[in-house]
Amino acid sequence: MGRMNTTNAHTVVWPTFTYADARGAIRFLVDTLGFVEKAVYGEGDRVDHAELAWPGGGAIMLGSKRPDSVIGDLPAGVGSVYIVIDNPDELYERVVAAGATIAQGLRDEDYGSRGFTCRDPEGVFWNFGTYPGA
Repeated sequence: MGRMNTTNAHTVVWPTFTYADARGAIRFLVDTLGFVEKAVYGEGDRVDHAELAWPGGGAIMLGSKRPDSVIGDLPAGVGSVYIVIDNPDELYERVVAAGATIAQGLRDEDYGSRGFTCRDPEGVFWNFGTYPGA
């Protein structure tokens, strides 16, 4: 398979999520996990579209669960994301201090990674580790 050419130097893969409480999810992802809010569109409690960047590169999109959405049939909180991070110990301490649900505590893996897994308030698994991929 050939390499895909792109002129876009920005994120080209966007994990996307729906949340029953999208504004609450944004607060958790920004305040606890360390994402950076880039764009949030919607009124009141509804989020039509949001973009959150990871400081080391990459980003996600999310929005409120809505019946008119193409992905509206997905249950809120479904998903798992792995994020490469240089210092998982520091983030782990912040996540624990915030009272987040820890699904897998901080540990060293046999394949050379160090990391942990937590869940956001609606159940999405957020995996953080030092393994950058093969």
